[in-house]
Amino acid sequence: MLTKRIIPCLDIKNGRTVKGVNFVDLRDAGDPVELAKQYAEIGADELVFLDISATQEGRATTLDMVLHVAEQVNIPFTVGGGISSVEHVDDLLKCGADKVSINSSAVKRPELVNELSSKFGSQCVVVAIDAKQIEGNWKVHLAGGTIPTDIDLFEWAKEVEERGAGEILFTSMDHDGTKNGFANEALAKLSEKLNIPIIASGGAGNVQHFIDTFKEGKADAALAASVFHFGEIPIFELKKELKKNNIEVRL
Repeated sequence: MLTKRIIPCLDIKNGRTVKGVNFVDLRDAGDPVELAKQYAEIGADELVFLDISATQEGRATTLDMVLHVAEQVNIPFTVGGGISSVEHVDDLLKCGADKVSINSSAVKRPELVNELSSKFGSQCVVVAIDAKQIEGNWKVHLAGGTIPTDIDLFEWAKEVEERGAGEILFTSMDHDGTKNGFANEALAKLSEKLNIPIIASGGAGNVQHFIDTFKEGKADAALAASVFHFGEIPIFELKKELKKNNIEVRL
């Protein structure tokens, strides 16, 4: 059985970690480099850094932060935000990132997924998809959830897999920050349709939510932010509970 992964997510804005609800009402959650170091020490399997305002501000993710984080952690970390070229990915990987996450840029130019996977390998390419239900259908949203599209979540996920994505990071905007649990029905459907790992994101509020997303949602990894940043769920305790529920994790 493959080991399930627990991944803290650091949303970065103006050099600080922030967290909101349904993608708005952001509040400060600390220094990203310090948080990264702590997470590496207390048992996180990977880290995700998203420069959440990069796309909206029309700029690339800050390389300095990636360098500082790489110096502090010994676990894989993924960087996203404003990534739109092979050259930028090359710079991020040289600074110490292990994977990159692309979202809006992949929708605007799907060939980018092909280019990145052929140049760096699919294991390096995470396609992040932010989606919410509109009249019962899951629709993809861009630019930090601010721009709705008519693109179907499941069709888009399948397309990027075929283009060479190595992993999908699916965030339910309806569940984000609510602490009411992950979008397990949509996750299970994604799991049926795809052959690559799926990271569940949006809605973690307690330990049971993680158990449910691995069992019902068939997720390969679970990502969360505020419950980790504000000490509501200690990662080591979470993993012990997952183990008790016959979910294979690295302790």
